Amino acid sequence: MLPSGLAKMPIVMEDVMKLLCSISGERKMKAAVKHSGTGALVTGAVAFVGGLVGGPPGLAVGGAVGGLLGAWMTSGRFKPIPQIIMELPPSEQQKLFNEASTILRHLDWTDAVQLTTLVMGSEALKQQLLAMLVNYVTKELRAEVQYDD
Repeated sequence: MLPSGLAKMPIVMEDVMKLLCSISGERKMKAAVKHSGTGALVTGAVAFVGGLVGGPPGLAVGGAVGGLLGAWMTSGRFKPIPQIIMELPPSEQQKLFNEASTILRHLDWTDAVQLTTLVMGSEALKQQLLAMLVNYVTKELRAEVQYDD
């Protein structure tokens, strides 16, 4: 029993998703699914064509141009993690919620604002949630995480 005889608030998924958006937004976290296979394919194709057209020098030029083109094609596909969280299908949000709930289960709050205030006031809780979120994004979504701060 908690003080005043109040029952502990049930953990609400929407509150937790808002919290995760807040802490990942604060760190300006972005993620991108790795597209290295596409880049390698483009590099190889342009090098091959360069080799057919210009022989060994064409192969070298084609490899360099293909590498630049492949890098350009696969860059810039980062999305803010808060956007990714909100676009997750319900089943994936549930997985993320379950992982976050194990970290938050000892807290009491009435709404997302209060939950966010509690967590933002605790560097240890923020770090636990950020580590869980990075692990989720890299393992479950097979994405690369980047920070802009």
